[in-house]
Amino acid sequence: MFRTSTLALIAGLSAGTAGAQDLTQVTFGTNWLAQAEHGGFYQSVADGTYAACGLDVDIVSGGPQVNNRALMLAGRIQFHMGGDMLQAFNAVAEDIPVVVVGATFQKHPQVILAHPGVADTWEELRDLTLLIGDNGFTSYYQWMIAAHGFTVEQRQPYTFNPAPFLADDQLGMQGFLSSEPYLVEREGGFVPNVFLIADAGFASYATTIETMQATIDDSPEVVECFVNGSILGWYNYLYGDNTAANALILEANPDMTQDKIDFAISKMTEWGIVDSGDALTLGIGAMTDEVIGGFYEDMVAAGVIEAGLDWQSAYTTQFVNAGLGMDLRPQ
Repeated sequence: MFRTSTLALIAGLSAGTAGAQDLTQVTFGTNWLAQAEHGGFYQSVADGTYAACGLDVDIVSGGPQVNNRALMLAGRIQFHMGGDMLQAFNAVAEDIPVVVVGATFQKHPQVILAHPGVADTWEELRDLTLLIGDNGFTSYYQWMIAAHGFTVEQRQPYTFNPAPFLADDQLGMQGFLSSEPYLVEREGGFVPNVFLIADAGFASYATTIETMQATIDDSPEVVECFVNGSILGWYNYLYGDNTAANALILEANPDMTQDKIDFAISKMTEWGIVDSGDALTLGIGAMTDEVIGGFYEDMVAAGVIEAGLDWQSAYTTQFVNAGLGMDLRPQ
């Protein structure tokens, strides 16, 4: 599935295909341990897509005790994997010149899980006690309260332990699409009902590509190569031979297994996490003013973000929306 015509296109964006000795070294810090949700980036390292336009990319894993975003702010790495647009808005509020240059996920993979037969619709989740972590409570759960009538009282703190949920069918539980549902199936022996908050209207991009404004100003060709290489990497990871990329993921994260990777890829594909919405016409990585502006307004209405913020300075569409790599999508 890796097509040389598309590779030649990205190579042409730089001064020319560089030899190994001419590659510019950059570091991309992820926001968690290596997993299939990072697959497109590992793909472009493994198959040489980044190298084709002049970059030697080192991927540094995040984790519980790692703050790669701080390393980017300090100028020690060039790119960072953001969570969702709330991080970008908060950077604007704090006058930090971080800019989102691409959006890997068109849909936020945050989900709410419920026992089948107890809560079979999004609306029926309002009848449950919901296990929601502190970060979720101050962000998307405030939107759930404002937009969908959930309450503070029905929320209990989530300790990232599924045992209470497995033992009590009157509980709902937060999770990520490719993680907690798999855990429940393995440990609980049943397939939970899964509700994607994006499908209920939480319209934030996620797994963003962030860099500093200074990097854009000083090295736009480096940003262009990294973003376009990542776009192609995601097409090839989802629709091509991802064996080498998965090997890098397994090497970087000893706790990862192939069955978890396979589950995550199937869910990302089935639910259109990467390749849906505007990405279907603009290409993977797409971002639009309409989506980001609408999400900002929703977050202001929910009391999560302050009004009057210069939200458009949080991102740029300079490096996306060109339809790059769409020929790699199966017909």
